[in-house]
Amino acid sequence: MSVQGIGVRRSRSGSAAKERPAPKWELSGAAREQIVQYAREDAARGVYMGEGFLSLRRQEVAKAGPDRAALMARLGGTAAPGDPDIMEKIKEGDEMWLRLWFGREVRLERQGSGGIGSAVHVFDENGDEILTYTAGVGWHQKESRAETEAHSVLKSVYYEAYHAARQAIGAARDGLDTKA
Repeated sequence: MSVQGIGVRRSRSGSAAKERPAPKWELSGAAREQIVQYAREDAARGVYMGEGFLSLRRQEVAKAGPDRAALMARLGGTAAPGDPDIMEKIKEGDEMWLRLWFGREVRLERQGSGGIGSAVHVFDENGDEILTYTAGVGWHQKESRAETEAHSVLKSVYYEAYHAARQAIGAARDGLDTKA
């Protein structure tokens, strides 16, 4: 089974062998050019971070983060919030089971003894808490450092391109005013 950067596979002997981690996220040249194009279009319309860029940013950040849907499904995320059976399954599926499913990179911590006020915290290979399950609320997703870094890189590229485009628009407008 492979979950982006978190996974195990079975060897012939049946023992778990750790898969190679997924490569770290990097901004591709094509994505950079697309961001610059969106920034130019948005600058011309007078809009900062339009829908095209926001959609691209969501797609790129999803590549940087873990596959939370797979983790939630493995931990019984389809059960109704507050279901005592799900808390029992999570209680039984401690770190040993998570490591068998996803490799050594995932850590699980339980808070409380079940029922109201108890929670399960899931951490990624960097020690970032990426999911929390509470009986009263259900699953809550938290941003990892890799996703935060991806957001930062994407917004920085957009910001520079947007302001360069706005300056070019202003220079062109000023050039027209001086000739008139």
